[in-house]
Amino acid sequence: MLTSKQRAQLRALANGEDTIVYIGKSGVTENVVKQAADALKARELIKCKVQENSLLSAREACDELAAQTGAEGVQVIGSRFVIYKKNDEDPKIKLVK
Repeated sequence: MLTSKQRAQLRALANGEDTIVYIGKSGVTENVVKQAADALKARELIKCKVQENSLLSAREACDELAAQTGAEGVQVIGSRFVIYKKNDEDPKIKLVK
C-alpha cells in the first residue's frame, strides 16, 4: 500500500513519462495486460491513456489493469492514469519512507 508521500513522489516522476499503454474499444484485453506487465517490469511506473472510443472510464481501466497486473493505481486525471508496481529483483525507483 502506498502512502500519500509515496504517491506524491510517483506523481512527480510520472510527469516526465510518455504514455505507453493505450486502452481502446475492446477495453483491458490480454494484450494490454501483457504490454502493461512487461512495461511495469522494465520501468515500474507507467502512464496509460483510455481512448475516446473505449467503453471504460479511466478510473475503471486503471482499477482493472492494476488488479490484473498486481500493480497499484497512483493517479487518474481525465483520460490518463498512472500505475506503479515495484520490481523486487531490480528496483528502479527508491520510494520515500
